[in-house]
Amino acid sequence: MSVLKGKLISVIGDQDTCTGFLLGGIGELNKHRKPNFLVVEKETSIAEIEETFKSFLNREDIGIILINQHIAEMIRHVVDQHNQSIPAVLEIPSKEQPYDPTKDSVLRRAKGLFSAEEMR
Repeated sequence: MSVLKGKLISVIGDQDTCTGFLLGGIGELNKHRKPNFLVVEKETSIAEIEETFKSFLNREDIGIILINQHIAEMIRHVVDQHNQSIPAVLEIPSKEQPYDPTKDSVLRRAKGLFSAEEMR
């Protein structure tokens, strides 16, 4: 994946998810002092989540956006509009919310590429 070489992973998630990834070393600030993560709390507005997601899509230094699936649901219309391969948008479970593959925009698109016989 040389296309992703030097690119960052960003995270939009709840406190536990972001903390785990930050402890794993993904936290960065770009030259404009903007972080590559957003901790979504009860008081975080949907507009702020949407604005951060769109800003991550437009950043040249981000190759992958990880987003808790229950947060992606809050901005589903924006997540579903993204159809570029980079940055890749991956929906992940959270501690409190299990992963539901039927809601994942990437899996729904991939499913449409294959016939039922090819999926066996």
